[in-house]
Amino acid sequence: MAENPLFAPSSLPYQLPPFADIREEHYLPAFERGMAEQLAEVDAIAGSAEPPTFDNTIAALERSGRLLARTATAFYSVAASASTDGIMEIEKRISPELTKHSDAIRLNRPLWARVKQVSTEDPEEAWLLEKYREDFVRAGADLSETEQERLRQLNEELSRLSTEFAQNLMRASTESALVVDDPKELDGFDEDRISSLRRDDKYVLPLLNFTNQPGLVQLTDRDVGRRLYTLSVERAPQNFGLAIRMATLRAERARLLGFPNHAAYSVADQTAKTVEAVEEMLGQLVGPAVRNARKEAETLAGQAGFPIEPWDWSFYSEKVRQARYDFDASAMRPYFELDRVYRDGVFHAATLLYGITFTERPDLRGYHEDVRIFEVFNEDGSVLGLFALDPYAREGKRGGAWMNNLVDQSLLFGEKPVVVNNLNVTKPAAGPTLLTYDEVNTAFHEFGHALHGLFSEVRFPRVSGTSVPRDFVEYPSQVNEMWITWPEVLANYARHHETGEPMPAELVEKMKAAEQFNQGFMTVEYLAATLLDWAWHKLEPGQEVADAEAFEQAALEAAGIAFPPVRPRYRTNYFAHIFAGGYSAGYYSYIWSEVLDAESVEWFKENGGLKRENGDHFRRTLLSRGGATDPLTAFREFRGREASIEPLLKRRGLT
Repeated sequence: MAENPLFAPSSLPYQLPPFADIREEHYLPAFERGMAEQLAEVDAIAGSAEPPTFDNTIAALERSGRLLARTATAFYSVAASASTDGIMEIEKRISPELTKHSDAIRLNRPLWARVKQVSTEDPEEAWLLEKYREDFVRAGADLSETEQERLRQLNEELSRLSTEFAQNLMRASTESALVVDDPKELDGFDEDRISSLRRDDKYVLPLLNFTNQPGLVQLTDRDVGRRLYTLSVERAPQNFGLAIRMATLRAERARLLGFPNHAAYSVADQTAKTVEAVEEMLGQLVGPAVRNARKEAETLAGQAGFPIEPWDWSFYSEKVRQARYDFDASAMRPYFELDRVYRDGVFHAATLLYGITFTERPDLRGYHEDVRIFEVFNEDGSVLGLFALDPYAREGKRGGAWMNNLVDQSLLFGEKPVVVNNLNVTKPAAGPTLLTYDEVNTAFHEFGHALHGLFSEVRFPRVSGTSVPRDFVEYPSQVNEMWITWPEVLANYARHHETGEPMPAELVEKMKAAEQFNQGFMTVEYLAATLLDWAWHKLEPGQEVADAEAFEQAALEAAGIAFPPVRPRYRTNYFAHIFAGGYSAGYYSYIWSEVLDAESVEWFKENGGLKRENGDHFRRTLLSRGGATDPLTAFREFRGREASIEPLLKRRGLT
């Protein structure tokens, strides 16, 4: 395998992975060599005869594992966005091996002994040293040999189950798709949408990765809506058993590591710090949110003429929105053409606020033909990094939207960031790609993550970009959503795709007037998922769950969030965030971050909004710091004070 393109650093600009040259058979040899190389490097660090210093221990660990890092980055980008049966087999094989590899490092006693002896006066080094020590302790470095052996077994099984959960869910998006023979059953969709769903002599609507499918807003046939909703909530039933097993194993692991449950373990290294802090915040929201949702349900029932079922909510809430505010969300789509949203909206706002500019690089290839790559420049013309956009849904791509790094910024290696945004927009059979308002919101949100990665200016990869606590990482991305309707941004991109006419001012005003409508539903849907996550991860070691669906219902009722017309945004069987991602006992992070976001939006408005000096201040004090400093200290430096929950309550209509 001398020709394996992963064995050597990429020669492409910014060390973009050479996806055009990488074949599936390259991954396993690169993983195997990468793990072997890093273990040899770690053994050399641990066995050094020199006294431990920051450079020969912590910085040396940062320099280790380069082949493994670039292999994993390339592979998992493909596994998430352009998977195949071959990729899925590799993933099942390699995931537990990577877990064992990580344990071999974090449970290396001589290495841990050296890390404990390191000291430094440099603030950034001291922060990184503290992060490493925290990592080792949380990984079980202080456990006995017997305890560590059990920990390895738990980690390996959890890794395998997580991969199985994710792959079941990816397959279910197509296997559980709504299939109809007669296009009349899709009444409510426009002709282009129906055409894009045609597969031979049938019409196939794949599931997206949350409970309420977007099609429920438009489908006029109530029974078709019921079928679509039922397919959504009942998909991947085999994942119920996996979830029980994973929650049980996580509870055992938490106790082994000295915590009462996984929630306590998970939150200890976040900005929230304690279970009590999270529960106090959630407790302020549940009552007002449910009251609002009940009022909304009464209104919808009045519109429909019958009690609202979960599959009715999206359709009739849109009818009420139209009647109450004379606002039809579908009327906005002709003004939201994908290319223009990015070029004249997302990018334009970033240029106005931060001075950065974008040049498309068609000579650079991503992992799929849909991926477009842009070179990003600072205002003075210096290079900042690369931004890749993968907007379309397809078979082999997981649901939802996300950002990840293909190259982490670090001064240690002199590397610029390469970041990717993934969306799941339906690709039209022909013609322009027109977005919904929610999809525009997602575009701005994910680009907020991209800015966090692009603006990173730190020494070490471990704290680069979005390598911050999970309950802080959503904050910068949520702030970036504020520019969607900012007048000079909206006027620049919201133009009719055929005529070029700007979106009528009255449509914009109606949209803003309707913004707080349905907030009860959206808050309950989110909180129900959050509290379901919390219930699974507050299980005590040894506590048995026989029926996952019964457990769900009991958990929602105990939390005071059970309201039949509004189900959790994610049920257990498709809750990928917590069973196949990094958000176990952490789904609260979105609303925790929104407290900071709402405060920051207030700050921008108080200081003149979309001004260069405001962007420079946000970039300097917060976005550029990555995880190289305490995140709440960075927030206080930006905002000038502690955060309050009041702006969030006002935004969501919960005052």
